[in-house]
Amino acid sequence: MSQEQDASNVTNPEHADHHIVTPVGYAIVFVTLLFFTALTVFAAHLELGIFNPIVAVAIACIKGTIVILFFMHVFYNSKLVKMTVASGFFTFLVLITMTLCDYISRAWGLW
Repeated sequence: MSQEQDASNVTNPEHADHHIVTPVGYAIVFVTLLFFTALTVFAAHLELGIFNPIVAVAIACIKGTIVILFFMHVFYNSKLVKMTVASGFFTFLVLITMTLCDYISRAWGLW
């Protein structure tokens, strides 16, 4: 077997060239995260009733997604890496759903 490299990177697509993010890209991500942080503070001062934590968690999920996509370079990786990250999120959602179902189904203080 020869030691030649596969020019098209077909055999190991996860070893593709690394993408270099420019400082302008990081500045855009920084400003976006600052915007969502300000939006979180603004939403905390609104009287939304039961929707306050829902809005806060939704904004936090958006900020977390931005961090994962750009600072962990998932946005520039292969579909295999994106699927692995998505499966982690799916597993997390399943565990949270099971925990909340258990919590809601208990008869707190009725025994």
